[in-house]
Amino acid sequence: MRSPRGLAAIAGLALTFAVPAIPAAAAPAPAVPPEALAARAADQAALNGADRLAKGAGEAFVRTGVTPGGGGLYYASYQRTYHGLPVVGGDAVVVADGAGRVRGTEAAHTAPIAVGTQATLNAEQAGKIARGKVSTVDTATSPKLVVLAGDAPKLAYEVVVSGHNGGHPTKLHVFVDSATGAVLDTRDDVREAGTGNSYYAGTVAIDTSGSGSSYSMTDPGRRGIACGREGGSIFTKSSNTWGNGSGTDLETGCVDTLYSVQTEWKMLNDWLGRNGIDGAGGGFRASVGLNDVNAYWDGSSTHFGHSQDNQRQATPMDVVGHEFGHAIFQTTPGGAGSGNENGGLNESTGDIFGALTEYYANNPKDRPDFTVGEGVNLVGQGPIRYMYNPSQVGDPNCYSSSIPSTEVHAAAGPQNHWFYLLSQGSNASPASPTCNGSTVTGIGIQKAGKIFYNGLLKKTSSWNHRAARKATLEAAIALFPGSCTEFAATKAAWDAVSVAAVSGEPTCSGQPPAGNDYSLTLSPTSASVQPGQSATTTVTTRITSGTAQAVQLLATGLPEGAKATFNPASVQSGGTATLTITTSATTPQGTSQVTVTGDGTDADHTAQFSLTVGTGTPPPTGCDGIGEWDSAKAYAPNDVVGHNGHKWTSLWYSTGAEPGAPTSWAVWSDSGAC
Repeated sequence: MRSPRGLAAIAGLALTFAVPAIPAAAAPAPAVPPEALAARAADQAALNGADRLAKGAGEAFVRTGVTPGGGGLYYASYQRTYHGLPVVGGDAVVVADGAGRVRGTEAAHTAPIAVGTQATLNAEQAGKIARGKVSTVDTATSPKLVVLAGDAPKLAYEVVVSGHNGGHPTKLHVFVDSATGAVLDTRDDVREAGTGNSYYAGTVAIDTSGSGSSYSMTDPGRRGIACGREGGSIFTKSSNTWGNGSGTDLETGCVDTLYSVQTEWKMLNDWLGRNGIDGAGGGFRASVGLNDVNAYWDGSSTHFGHSQDNQRQATPMDVVGHEFGHAIFQTTPGGAGSGNENGGLNESTGDIFGALTEYYANNPKDRPDFTVGEGVNLVGQGPIRYMYNPSQVGDPNCYSSSIPSTEVHAAAGPQNHWFYLLSQGSNASPASPTCNGSTVTGIGIQKAGKIFYNGLLKKTSSWNHRAARKATLEAAIALFPGSCTEFAATKAAWDAVSVAAVSGEPTCSGQPPAGNDYSLTLSPTSASVQPGQSATTTVTTRITSGTAQAVQLLATGLPEGAKATFNPASVQSGGTATLTITTSATTPQGTSQVTVTGDGTDADHTAQFSLTVGTGTPPPTGCDGIGEWDSAKAYAPNDVVGHNGHKWTSLWYSTGAEPGAPTSWAVWSDSGAC
């Protein structure tokens, strides 16, 4: 791209496919699903290091998931690696549409990485140092080498230590310098709420498992959702009637919990288009009976205690929605992150999902509101937080330079305030004071929720308020094309909480996206040659909107020893060229995916050409009785697949991360040949 268009340089990056002539009697080729087109385009952007996905020597990106958002967009998340080691804080997101066009990229900040990959400190010493950060240790993982990104990247050991610090639960990620033994950073998966809303929803329907005389508080249709005693088993019963309505009864606490999380699940689907709590059709277990005036998320499950007077379980809808909101934050791109500003946004995310769930339920026994913890009265002082006026309990209404050092629950104030203003407006009831004296008109909680959630899908591990501002403005344009009302409200709400404008943030013209564009296709899309032979394909461009533009052609992803030439080297859109790929006698046998890129004045597009040299025989695939890995399918932890003659167990959430690929360490574990 020769013109300085910033993100516009990749906004048109597309993956298109040639459509060969089909005899009249032949069945049409199956359509490529939009998610697959988006994922492939995102992969190409990650492979090429487009825009914010710049990478240094030895670095790569492995895709860990694709999440559908609104406006026909898909958000592909990536983990950066360095010589095969995970880069903590090096994650990225690519936004693409269902037509295979890249619409934007985001990446967590890190300085260039140039570190050794051999540790001086041994793993046993690192484990001992890490365990010393937790006063009462229950378990600790084996130390693993990672690169800790940031302003000064370091080779470090990561150890996850579970236990208690000062009576508080912790699941602490400790990063130990592999050379000096210094603790470089710590990140806690446990997110303590300190909030509650102890109402009981009355007689409600909940989804449980079983029949006849054997039932369980396990959701039969929502994978992972179940409720039981703290440290014990899931509740079971001979009848399908649960709880007695008492605030001290744990079974009743699980009724409230299941009702709330099942309602949140429905809200996520109906209002936001998200598939389950984790975005991949799954959820997490809940436990009641925690012997603490608290509730928390520990990175893999939720735990609910009781009020200080021990009369109510901390399991009302906004508490449950808040804790599972932490799970949503962790399973969107960028994970749980670290630092007080990121932590404040995480806490605010829990509050926002709690409010969204309350409004979706619209339960007459607990009217939807924007206060947090008023019902449970956790410590006898009423609400813990007021979203419409955080300063009512001493939390900041406005963003300032002190937020990065503010305690995380207080640091939730600015974004909570922003969401209320965007949803309800400054003159709603209750009124909400703005930091700049402006008047903000709300757009309603459903629209506000969609904008917030789609912004969250661009989160990276270095997420902050300015990044959230830019991402939500971009989401408003994508979700409501042709209208500036939602964009203007989003911007006004951020201005009203003192989050300043960000360089490169979008503007709104009130018109749907338009411009000069073209398509790029290949015919044929594949060829087989012997080493030393050549293959040709015709590159065809067609104007799809606007007027013609100059398009320069190039090819990447060639096998070793191969060269590509175009005749001509550039065309006006609407023209054609011939690509010739010439292999050498030493070009290794195998199949390569060659990417043909059209670098246009106003838009970029790509297409794939599959070149097989020699036999190109693929390795064996499949295992008896085990499903073959599917590049378009979403996988969750503990899923099992067959691929290349091996059995693989999923370690994390992924779509398109191939088992056995050099960068698949974060996603798949090799269970051996089958």
